[in-house]
Amino acid sequence: MSEKNSFLVFSGTSTRYLAEKICANLGCSLGNLLVTRFSDGEFAVSYEESIRGRDVFLVQSTFPNSDNLMELLLMIDAAKRASARHIIAVIPYFGWARQDRKDKPRVSIGAKLVADLLSAAGINRLITMDLHADQIQGFFNVPVDHLYASGVLLPYMQSLRIKNLVVASPDVGGSKRASTFAKYLGCPLVLCNKTRARANVVESIQIIGDVKDKNVIVVDDMVDTAGTITKAADVMKAAGALSVRACASHCVMSGPASERVQNSSLEEIVFTDSIPYSNRCAKVKQLSVAGMFAETIRRIVSNQSISSQYLV
Repeated sequence: MSEKNSFLVFSGTSTRYLAEKICANLGCSLGNLLVTRFSDGEFAVSYEESIRGRDVFLVQSTFPNSDNLMELLLMIDAAKRASARHIIAVIPYFGWARQDRKDKPRVSIGAKLVADLLSAAGINRLITMDLHADQIQGFFNVPVDHLYASGVLLPYMQSLRIKNLVVASPDVGGSKRASTFAKYLGCPLVLCNKTRARANVVESIQIIGDVKDKNVIVVDDMVDTAGTITKAADVMKAAGALSVRACASHCVMSGPASERVQNSSLEEIVFTDSIPYSNRCAKVKQLSVAGMFAETIRRIVSNQSISSQYLV
């Protein structure tokens, strides 16, 4: 069996747009998978071609709603029962990743639960990108290839040729990521100290560092309701910043996010296409990570190192 015929790529319903681009980069066709939906909301998946003895790559981001995760679990189970050689879950956006620890009594650790579900279903490997917390890799007992969106975001930021640049983190938790961007771009780092009134509601933000007469790029892993990133942009503008841009790996953009971004001090906000974005906002730009995932799949199939995939 040739290398090209040794693997197949399949997609869940909601991530087909990205899987098609990955297949275009790989020079192969997307596998034929049928999802049958019943009137009560239940659904079933079936492979419409033989996968016996093949490596199957199942592309599905587990962004809301929960159907996306359940669909992926059924795809994994069906592949296992159809005698696939290896089952590799390709999850560009790993949902529930914000629930990575017990931060107060009597709460679940959702990320560990999802890891257990994927393992119990039968994956042999996971390919994902920019987990909210790096330690989630340790929740799995199978190899995890953790890619970074910096491979597409940093070249774009460099192409803008911005003078007097400062990289900022919207909260202390993202300081490591922002520090990496700042070192690569050769510019200072600014931190924001954020306090929350409750989930998705920011109470106040204080800037740690100087942004006066600077062009700021705020770096984060995801933007959900855009409350933090827009408030940070407004505070920095008020503190004398010449311009404020933002970049983040995952375009969750739920609820009032698009309206908040449009009405904020942000000049633009750049995401990858790990999650589809349908609510058009003139300030939002998406860069594709299909090439990065395709190259990772190609290297895994040919047993090559993927370390050169990492820009930083």
